[in-house]
Amino acid sequence: MAINRRNFLIGAAGLGLTACSDPSSSFNREAGSTIDEGGFGNPTMHNTLLQSGQISLAQIMSRRFHAEVPSMVNFAFDSAALDEEALAILRIQAHWMKQFPELRYTIYGHTDAVGSAAYNYRLGLRRANAVKGCLVSLGVPRSSIIAVVSRGETQPLIVSEGYEPANRRTVTEISGMIRRRATTMHGDYARIIHREYVGSAREEHRVE
Repeated sequence: MAINRRNFLIGAAGLGLTACSDPSSSFNREAGSTIDEGGFGNPTMHNTLLQSGQISLAQIMSRRFHAEVPSMVNFAFDSAALDEEALAILRIQAHWMKQFPELRYTIYGHTDAVGSAAYNYRLGLRRANAVKGCLVSLGVPRSSIIAVVSRGETQPLIVSEGYEPANRRTVTEISGMIRRRATTMHGDYARIIHREYVGSAREEHRVE
């Protein structure tokens, strides 16, 4: 029994020395470096950047929008009609947009290079207006969409002189937010996070 206890202590000491000699071991890292904070610190970091003027709320929310929502809708050749895939994307966009009434959006319409520049400008505008109309019909306030803009054929995703489906698109972008009075206290991003937190709360039913 004494021999087994002695071997156990020697083995434990050996493991401790191995941990100390391994620079990648959590034993040698800063306290708390391996703790997963689960995103709790992100709102604080963003709000600090916002208060210090290093980043705007529109920039923060634009990153979130593009990370969480498909911002682009594609169209058939020479068409501004929304197919089922486009409608599914716009339903996702509308759901996200309605959660953040502080934000304002611009919709950009694009075309491929087939046809004249003047015609493609008008087609891009028709596409942008079709997306706006759909979003409004899905409950997005008309005032939330401050502009529809046609880029025509001038900003292709894929440079091509011919038929290119990827270039026949609209892109929804966050372009700003409601202007507040200069005396209004800051903390806009914290308020958004708090609203999301409260909205996500669910009543738990205990089973006796």
